[in-house]
Amino acid sequence: MVRLERSCEAERAKLAGLCGEEYDAQWRAWRGAAEAFQTALSAYAAREGGSRYELEQSVKQAVRSTQEDPAP
Repeated sequence: MVRLERSCEAERAKLAGLCGEEYDAQWRAWRGAAEAFQTALSAYAAREGGSRYELEQSVKQAVRSTQEDPAP
């Protein structure tokens, strides 16, 4: 799941500076990655019986804690 969320964040980051058709195409790529993450998250939570919300937050926190801060 961490891999899926990293992919989602990478696709979202590519939106910066785009406009028009390029933005629309990249938005669809980001949306597809987000949907894949959400689908996997829901399936895992249903299968394991855990809190979907808590799982999502822990995955997002894990991804954020391993990414470098883009601010100088």
